Amino acid sequence: MRREEAVSEKQGSIGGQQSHSAEGHESHRKVHNRTHKKGSHHAKMLQDFKKRFFVSIVITVPVLALSPMIQAFFGFDLAFRGSSYLLFALSTFVYFYGGWPFLKGLKKELGEKNPGMMTLIAVAISVAYFYSSAVVFGLQGKFFFWELVTLIDIMLLGHWMEMRSVMGASRALEELVKIMPSEAHLIREGKVEDVEIDILKAGDKVVVRPGEKVPVDGVVLEGKSNVNESLLTGESKPVAKIEGSKVIGGSINGEGSLVVEVSKIGKDTYLSQVINLVSQAQESKSRTQDLANRAAFFLTIIALSVGVITFAAWLHYGRDFAFAIERAVTVMVITCPHALGLAIPLVVAVSTSLAANSGLLIRNRQSFERARNIKAVVFDKTGTLTKGEFGVTDIIGLGDLGEDEVFRLAASLEANSEHSIARGVVKSAEYGGISLVSVGEFQSMPGKGVQGVVNERRLKVVSPGYLEGAGIGLEDQRVQAAKEDGKTVVFLLENEKLIGALALGDTVRSESKEAVRRLKSMGIKCMMLTGDNRYVAEQVSEELGLDEFFAEVLPHQKAEKIREVQERYTIAMVGDGVNDAPALAQADVGIAIGAGTDVAVETADIVLVRNDPRDVVSIIRLSKKTYSKMFQNLLWATGYNAFAIPLAAGVLYGYGILLSPAVGAVLMSLSTVIVAVNAKLLKMG
Repeated sequence: MRREEAVSEKQGSIGGQQSHSAEGHESHRKVHNRTHKKGSHHAKMLQDFKKRFFVSIVITVPVLALSPMIQAFFGFDLAFRGSSYLLFALSTFVYFYGGWPFLKGLKKELGEKNPGMMTLIAVAISVAYFYSSAVVFGLQGKFFFWELVTLIDIMLLGHWMEMRSVMGASRALEELVKIMPSEAHLIREGKVEDVEIDILKAGDKVVVRPGEKVPVDGVVLEGKSNVNESLLTGESKPVAKIEGSKVIGGSINGEGSLVVEVSKIGKDTYLSQVINLVSQAQESKSRTQDLANRAAFFLTIIALSVGVITFAAWLHYGRDFAFAIERAVTVMVITCPHALGLAIPLVVAVSTSLAANSGLLIRNRQSFERARNIKAVVFDKTGTLTKGEFGVTDIIGLGDLGEDEVFRLAASLEANSEHSIARGVVKSAEYGGISLVSVGEFQSMPGKGVQGVVNERRLKVVSPGYLEGAGIGLEDQRVQAAKEDGKTVVFLLENEKLIGALALGDTVRSESKEAVRRLKSMGIKCMMLTGDNRYVAEQVSEELGLDEFFAEVLPHQKAEKIREVQERYTIAMVGDGVNDAPALAQADVGIAIGAGTDVAVETADIVLVRNDPRDVVSIIRLSKKTYSKMFQNLLWATGYNAFAIPLAAGVLYGYGILLSPAVGAVLMSLSTVIVAVNAKLLKMG
């Protein structure tokens, strides 16, 4: 489904002006309280079903002992004067106490004109109770109390087990809330004091000691350490933090001590945003859920109708009133759309939590579900497929020196410069394990390069303009090819003689190659959209093995280009979420990559915390697995009912197969447990 509308303006950026401290803290408390209330509500319901189950099961024992059918089956007699009234009294207690959640649910569903699971259960137990009560007070027939109480017991047990599953699925959200520590070491007037996190405000400075949790989102002012962010972003390796690095509240500090300046508080913190996103995604309705809800409604109507038809049919064929009632009650119990009601929400809760724990944040549930149908992925180039920074791509020897020595000498000179090209050379040398040597008599030549003495050799690293000005000619195909690819070339001179050259470009991520390979193995086309010139785009495309690329596309033209590709494929657009906002909004699925702590990218459907294109593969695979689990659960829930209805109605009675209401309740509960367990088996991969 295409989305023609592009987002016209951003609704707010995390990186923008900070909220007032009180407002931020109030928002954080609301997030915490809402999550706590939801968990507390589920916990109360679980305890309520558990308590009602155990009380009812205790009363069930004397009800069974007093029931004539049970006495006849086991060959004993416990009849005494008034025993039928005692049986009635005990069963009445179980009906009203144990059956209260279902009776209350009946009232609510009928009030909303949306009969469902509670309606079926309440009608079934009410029919059994009132018919048996009438028999006690003179109606010809047999007691139905033992079936009534065992039915209520099993339904309470089923709901207790269901609440345990629901709490298990939503527990990840509660665990996220627990990640944030409650205290911080605040530096105030040169002294360190322990304070509640709630009193911190932007600009405060806090100390994070080795092994402690980082209390806030902030920037490192002093110190050096490795920080474990795996619980927050899914990044498995500890991340090095130095002066100027950003840290996330809730991450775990390693071996070093850090002084951190608070930059974000309350609702602006990374963790608060993740909790909000996960909560919204879990509460958002899936299209598949709408289908399940409609199916559950119609199943309820069918079950009630078939129950009445079953009752009438057995009376018509000469069976007694009690037998016909039992068949009708069994039909209504066994066809409860309980499993159908849980089939989708549990999968949604599990998949959303799994994604968040892996640094994949779902903002639009329906777009996430569409991701399974993606046939093409269009990547932005700079900062997505490439690192978005200068790096050495080619080392060219122009004299007797080997490539490593050319690199070492040039990088040693550039290590003393602050120019962006110089930083790119030095960083590439560090990545490549090239050891640098000391430089004497260093001097910067503005607009031309740098010079100095290395190992008693007078060297220069200069621009092409310097060569032209000095009249130094060069004819080398390797240098020419690098220039044609759009790369920046700098030259290494010794005593004004060329001895080497370095070509720099925006280097391709190694992760990009693996991401493209995995996507193509899934039958998905891989494309690139960039404002860079055709030569640069072609080189990156060839290196990655892309199917297509679009070069020299201006930012305002990107959405139109996406629209053109959509005429051929269902596509995902992957970009940084700022320059690519219109394209992300236009795509069938917009994926913002490398958002880091800025998770509120308004135009993205899915936000990937890490700058790793392989996460695009993960989100598509999770979408496919999630849909598969939904389909499996729906298939089981509807298929089970299609099989169970005629069985409960008694179509196999002629073969001696007849289900009691209690057995029907066991089978119904079992189907619910199967659906819950299947949802919990969803895994990343």
